[in-house]
Amino acid sequence: MRRLRGAAVALGTAALAAGTSVSAWAADAVNNPDIVGQPVDGAMGLQPAHSPLKFQAIAFHDHLLLPIITVISLFVLALLMICVVRFNKRANPVPAKWSHNTPIEILWTTVPVLILMVIAVFSFKLLFAYHAMPKPDLTVKATGYQWYWGYEYPEQKIPEFTSNVLTKEDAAARNEPYLLAADKAMVVPVHKTVHVLVTGADVIHDFGLPAFGIKIDAVPGRMNDAWFNADKTGIYYGQCDQLCGVNHAFMPIEIKVVSQADFDAWVAQQHAPAPAATPAAAPAPAAKPAAGKSASAAAPQHLALNTQASVAAR
Repeated sequence: MRRLRGAAVALGTAALAAGTSVSAWAADAVNNPDIVGQPVDGAMGLQPAHSPLKFQAIAFHDHLLLPIITVISLFVLALLMICVVRFNKRANPVPAKWSHNTPIEILWTTVPVLILMVIAVFSFKLLFAYHAMPKPDLTVKATGYQWYWGYEYPEQKIPEFTSNVLTKEDAAARNEPYLLAADKAMVVPVHKTVHVLVTGADVIHDFGLPAFGIKIDAVPGRMNDAWFNADKTGIYYGQCDQLCGVNHAFMPIEIKVVSQADFDAWVAQQHAPAPAATPAAAPAPAAKPAAGKSASAAAPQHLALNTQASVAAR
């Protein structure tokens, strides 16, 4: 029994140490504006929250689910260790002959039911929070295509523009994470409730941005919605979370949260007339693709991948 007590103490200490480590990482991530949705070496736990729903989701996970899971795991491990040590063939050569124990059966039925009821109460509370959207300050329609996103601002009369993944070379030139950064981001003001209408144009996609606690399917012919209220300016990364085809991994979501003044300036810029076209210069002779390379291989990577996929589908 001393060995069992020692093992239990060690496991408890390890669990507390792990929890402290995760909390320390989370605090550091929150204070570092550069860590919002991109991978971090050695990181553990959920991404830091920057919207009310994600704060509630993290509290539900860290303060309710994780302790319950830890206690149940340690309890089951302790039972297994007791069985291995006390009821092996050498220590217990004559096995018991009883077939059931009514009090224990009542106990292992009622306790899990009570645990699930407690989880359900807090789970429904979080679920209702997702549906209880405050009065929105801004509405953005996000449409998923194979394989890019389109964003439209109906209240600001901004027509849909497309947001494609940056090529590897462009991402390196801008010092932005490849497969997370996009050529055009969704721009929203800070501390404003943003209502996101989500749909799909061809197949089912999924609009997922972990820092805001958003993950909602983009279904063709159906309009789903979500909301968030960013608590600080910055760039937030997400991705399509639904396997939607060969280039599914090339559908990043980039949301740029700016001040209200910067957002107003961005909206005005979208309405600014396009610059006058300059006279066309004499066409230069077309460069021949390098030997062994097709025309699609010379195009930007995501366009080349889309072209290859279209050819393969024929």
